[in-house]
Amino acid sequence: MTGTLIVTGASRGIGAASARLAAKKLGCAVAVNYRKEKAAADKVVAEIVRNGGRAVAIQGDTGVEADIVRLFREAEQKLGPITGLVNNAGVLGPVGRVEDAPVKEMERLWAINITGYFVAAREAVKRMSTRHGGKGGAIVNITSAAVRLGAPGELVPYAASKGAAHSFTIGLGKEVAQEGIRVNGVEPGLIDTDIQPPGRVEKFGPAVPMGRAGTADEVAEAVVWLLSPASSYCTSSIITVSAGR
Repeated sequence: MTGTLIVTGASRGIGAASARLAAKKLGCAVAVNYRKEKAAADKVVAEIVRNGGRAVAIQGDTGVEADIVRLFREAEQKLGPITGLVNNAGVLGPVGRVEDAPVKEMERLWAINITGYFVAAREAVKRMSTRHGGKGGAIVNITSAAVRLGAPGELVPYAASKGAAHSFTIGLGKEVAQEGIRVNGVEPGLIDTDIQPPGRVEKFGPAVPMGRAGTADEVAEAVVWLLSPASSYCTSSIITVSAGR
């Protein structure tokens, strides 16, 4: 994959790992999106540039439509035509039982984890689809093993939001399959990143069949493979990276 890749929520975790690995393996320019953590995003950019790649950090809240539109416009202006998107930015939302979940927290969860994915994909399709004069590209949506597990008593709203991302991946992939765009997803299991609530990795890690949590770099390998020409016959596919969980 050449051209420009946008990775949302790329200042840390799976997003940062995917941005670094894509620049290294695919040679694409990378727009490193962040909401608040500018210093962390700048660090990711600096590493990519130090290794001979091209990257810029672009602020934007993926729960806000105007910010996403600006993100794409700025990435295109600074780095060139958009050929890839990793929909990664996400929040956990309310933690606890559904009966106690505040509506405002759930609305923010839907805005980022669902609507944000749709809007970012919309902007990508407008630029990449051969139907609109584009040259094609690839979209990878980050879902979660919580889709299958449900996360009862803890993260049911989050699991539901990722279920929407899962269905969206399948549907959009089929919709644009003849327009030069492949849409796939990666379903991480328990991954040791900053998004995890304190103590959760230690609590659930031993119960994973491999006996440990995964790393952001391990998930990034699947993301980058789906962005690459090596996965040319894959669309509407979901790769599970969960060590059997």
